[in-house]
Parts: sequence; C-alpha cells; structure tokens
Amino acid sequence: MEARVQACTGCHGAQGRGVENVYFPRLAGKPAGYLYNQLVAFRDGRRKYVPMNYLLAYLPDDYLMRMAEHFASLNPPPLVQPAVQRSPEQVRAGQRIVTQGIPAKKIPACATCHGAELGGREPGIPGLLGLRADYVSAQLGAWRFGVRTALAPDCMQLIASSLSEPEVAAVSAYLASLPVTAARPLRQPGMKLPLACGSQPQKGGQP
Repeated sequence: MEARVQACTGCHGAQGRGVENVYFPRLAGKPAGYLYNQLVAFRDGRRKYVPMNYLLAYLPDDYLMRMAEHFASLNPPPLVQPAVQRSPEQVRAGQRIVTQGIPAKKIPACATCHGAELGGREPGIPGLLGLRADYVSAQLGAWRFGVRTALAPDCMQLIASSLSEPEVAAVSAYLASLPVTAARPLRQPGMKLPLACGSQPQKGGQP
C-alpha cells in the first residue's frame, strides 16, 4: 500500500505527514473512518477538488478503506507550525469557542466532539492539530455555503452555518496557534455527542 499511495504523498507529504502548502493537510494518524468518508466524498463528488476527484473516480470502497487504514496507522514527526500572525484578542476569542462553544447559538465546544486534546475521535471525527488558519477557514467556509458536505445529518454544516465571519477567523487562528502533540483519536464507542452526526455512529447504531 505504501507504494500504491505515492500519488498522495506528492501533495500530502511522505507518510502523509503534511507539507508547507497550507491547503494540503496532514493525513497521518487521523481516524480511518474519517479518512474513508473523505475519500468516498471526493470520489462521489460531494467534495470538489479536481485532482482528488480524478484520482479516486474509479476506486472501489474496499480499496479506499485500505488506503484510509494505511494513513491512519502512520505517525511520522509533524511539521513545525509557523507562528500565527493574528492578534492575541482574536486567538483568545477562538480559544473560548473551541473550549466552551457559543451557548447563545447552541454551538458546542469543538473539544466536545474532537476531544479535549483535539486529537479526534474514532471512528469518524478528525484531529484539529497541525492545520493552518487559512485551511481551517476555507473548510468552515465550504461547509457554511454547502460546497463541502458530509453524511446526513451533517452536523458540521449546521455548526459552520451558525458561525459569523469573525468567529470563523477566531477559531482558525486559535487552532493554528496550537503545537502539534502526540494526541491520538479517542476510542469511546457509542459516546453520545451534543449533535447527531452522520459520520459518527452513536448508541444503538444510530447517527
């Protein structure tokens, strides 16, 4: 499989560790279920990026799962995060949203689903460490405007569409300011989340 995913490492780095380009995120260590869902979304056109759509167009589900499991099993040293050129006030505002949510909008804290250390949660919730501010902002914007979608019910679309532009910028700045740690995805089968989420089965097997 390592030989077969060489087309991926050209953009995502050796062993999926990430590259300097802000829009090609680290793949290594993310939950296999999350990676699989994204590969299927690119193949089926629910996520749109022409090189990914083209590369995955004819790959079957079982092959995509093997690719996802391969990258999920890797843990190469992370890239050093560049300093975030944002104001301290904006970073602190992002920290409040990530750790406390926005109760007035019924938006849960990011850490509730992505883990207290933001390393993700098995099987389908990714870690948020090692992402650049522009990448986080772009993904939240894609969810806000329906360019990126996930399995229904699409909890991230609901959350992102409730965020204002300043709130998106604050969350992006804070996440990008965090060091990449050895935090791994949590394994808490069936844990009830604050919102129903199609990519994360909950108790009783229902999303």
